Amino acid sequence: MSSFTDLTERLAQFAKERDWEQFHSPKNLAMALIVEAGELVEPLQWLSEDESRALSDTQRQAVSEEAADVLLYLLRLCDRLGIDLEQAAWAKIAKNAAKYPADKVRGSARKYTDYL
Repeated sequence: MSSFTDLTERLAQFAKERDWEQFHSPKNLAMALIVEAGELVEPLQWLSEDESRALSDTQRQAVSEEAADVLLYLLRLCDRLGIDLEQAAWAKIAKNAAKYPADKVRGSARKYTDYL
């Protein structure tokens, strides 16, 4: 059993115990995910590139908690839609590898369409 599976099952149990499933529509979960993604950037806002790479323990903890919220809402959304997130992620990595061949894109931030 993957850790995503364990987390997904625990989240479903957590929601059921609180009778929150009624609120966990795909729309609501996607909206909550976007809110949490916005909160993820808050501890990094206004930092320089170097500062963002050298966070204090307090800043790193804040980012950690917000990243966890993003992951949990994403897992819950995928569960409610019947999406295997781990499988989807592996498939997307393979698709991106084909779109961005390492020998053509190494060291560049250009979009894949610029290489066609």
